[in-house]
Amino acid sequence: MDTKYIFVTGGVVSSLGKGIIAASIGKLLLARGYKVTIQKFDPYINIDPGTLNPYEHGECYVTVDGMETDLDLGHYERFTGIHTTRDNSITTGRIYKTVIDRERHGDYLGKTIQVVPHITDEIKRRMLRQSEELRVKSEEFATAEEDLDFVITEVGGTIGDIESAPFMEAIRQLRWQLGRNAVCVHLTYVPYLKAADELKTKPTQHSVKELQGMGIQPDILVLRTERHLSDSIRLKVASFCNVDLECVVQSEDMPSIYEVPVSMQRQGLDAAILRKIGIPVGETPAMKAWHDFLEKQRNAKREVHVALVGKYDLQDAYKSIRESLNLAGIYNDVKTRIHFVNSEELTTENVDTQLKGMAGVVICPGFGQRGIEGKIVAAEYTRTHDIPTFGICLGMQMMVIEFARNVLGYKDANSSEMDERTPNNVIDMMEEQKSITEMGGTMRLGAYECELKEGSKAWKAYREPCGENAGHGKTIHERHRHRYEFNNRYKEEYEAAGMKCVGINPAANLVEIVEIPEKRWYIGTQFHPEYSSTVLHPHPLFMDFIKVCSE
Repeated sequence: MDTKYIFVTGGVVSSLGKGIIAASIGKLLLARGYKVTIQKFDPYINIDPGTLNPYEHGECYVTVDGMETDLDLGHYERFTGIHTTRDNSITTGRIYKTVIDRERHGDYLGKTIQVVPHITDEIKRRMLRQSEELRVKSEEFATAEEDLDFVITEVGGTIGDIESAPFMEAIRQLRWQLGRNAVCVHLTYVPYLKAADELKTKPTQHSVKELQGMGIQPDILVLRTERHLSDSIRLKVASFCNVDLECVVQSEDMPSIYEVPVSMQRQGLDAAILRKIGIPVGETPAMKAWHDFLEKQRNAKREVHVALVGKYDLQDAYKSIRESLNLAGIYNDVKTRIHFVNSEELTTENVDTQLKGMAGVVICPGFGQRGIEGKIVAAEYTRTHDIPTFGICLGMQMMVIEFARNVLGYKDANSSEMDERTPNNVIDMMEEQKSITEMGGTMRLGAYECELKEGSKAWKAYREPCGENAGHGKTIHERHRHRYEFNNRYKEEYEAAGMKCVGINPAANLVEIVEIPEKRWYIGTQFHPEYSSTVLHPHPLFMDFIKVCSE
C-alpha cells in the first residue's frame, strides 16, 4: 500500500505529551503488523540539541548512527523498539542550512529564495522522507524507507508559535497533496478550574480555530486532562471543532506513561486513524507482552532506593537513565525509587548522610568542571562501603580518577578536560578529537563495537536473556557521546590494583568498561547503555545492577 502520513501537533500549552502520544500511535500500529517510523521536527534554529544546556531542553538523546537529538526520540525507541537515525530528527536549523548550502552551490541561480516555496518544500521532502540527505546505512539502523506503511511526524512547539509557521504551511500543502493518505492528530489541553469546579473546553476551541486559520482541519483530537471527561464534554468539543465524536479521545493522567498506549487503544485511537485513511480496522491486537509488563509494574510492591548523583536537578536531564532504572526495577519485581543527589553539594562531610539507605548509586554523565568533585566523593564512598555503583560516561571517568587518587596514590590525578596541566591525566582527550575546533556534532557519537572479557561481571550481565545486546557472546554494540577516554598508559597499574578493564573497542583499543570484581557491583561504562533500554527489552546492565541492589 502507499505510505500513510500522520502529523501530530499540539496546542494551548507545551509539554502536554505529544511525544508520548506519537510513540503510542506508533506502538499501536506496529502491534497491527504495520511498518512504522516516527520523526520529530523541532522549530528551533540550532542544528541539533547537542550544545543546549539540559535545563533548556532536557536530555540530549543519541541515535545509533550518531545524531544528537531531542529526548522524544528516546520515547519513540522505548515504546516501539525501532532504531531511529539522523533522519528522524529535523530542526529549523538543518532545514535552513540545507537550503542555504544549496543556494551557495548555485542550485537556485536567478531565483529569490523564500520561506514559501523553498523552505516549505524542503520541510515537505523531509516529512515525506524524500530529502537528498536521507540515507539508510543498513537494516541494523532503520527500516528500508520504501517498505514503510506509516510515517508519524511530531511537530514541536504549539500552534501559533512564529517558529512553527513554515511547518504548519508544509503540513497544509501535504494534506491537499496526499488526500486520504494523511491524517492530522491535534493534542490540546482541557484545564480544570477548581474554584468553579468545571472543566473548560474553550482553550481547545481556540487552539483548533488557530489551526483552522492556517488551513488545517484536525481529523482527530486528543484532549489532555487531569480529570475524566464526560461524553457530553467530548460531544461539545466535537461539535465546535468539526471533528467526529469517535475521533475525540482523552489522555488522562496515568500512573505510568506506559499505560497510555493501552488507554489510546481502549478508546479506539488507532482504529479511528485507520478509518480516516480508509484501511479496514480488523481485530484489536492483544499486545500480550505489553500487558504482561504493565501487570508486573502494578504488582511490584517492594521498593529499591537508588541515588542519582549529578548536577542537573531536573527530571528530564537524565530521562533515559531514570526510565532504564524504572524498567529494570519492574522486570526485577521491585519499584525503583530514585533520589537525586546534587553533586555540587556533595562533600566528604555530608556524603554519609546523603547516601544513607541507598541500595545503589548511579554516577551520572555530563560535561565540564561543575560538580565533578562531588561525583568523585560519591565514587570513593560507594567503593569503600561496597555499595552497588553504576558510572556512566563522565561518571565512569570520575570512578577512574577516584581510584587513581586513593588507590594508586596519584593525588593530582585528573581528566585533561578539567585540568589541562595535570601530570597524571588518567582521562585524556581522544587523539582524533585534538584537532577539532567546532563544538556541535563533533564528539565520538553513535554505536561502536565493544568486546567483553569472559568471566567479568559485565560479560555475565550481557549473557542474561534480556536487551537487544543479549546473547551476542563477547561482542556488543553501544552508543557513545564523549571526547575523552581512559588513558591506556595507566592500564597495567589499574589492573594490578584491582580495577579491571573488561570492555575494549577492538578498532581503537579504547577502554569501554571498567569494574572492580571484588565488589558486589562496581562498574563504569564509557558508553550510554540507557539509550538502548526499551519497554520490552530492558538493558542487561541496568537489569543486573537493580538485581544486585534488590538482593
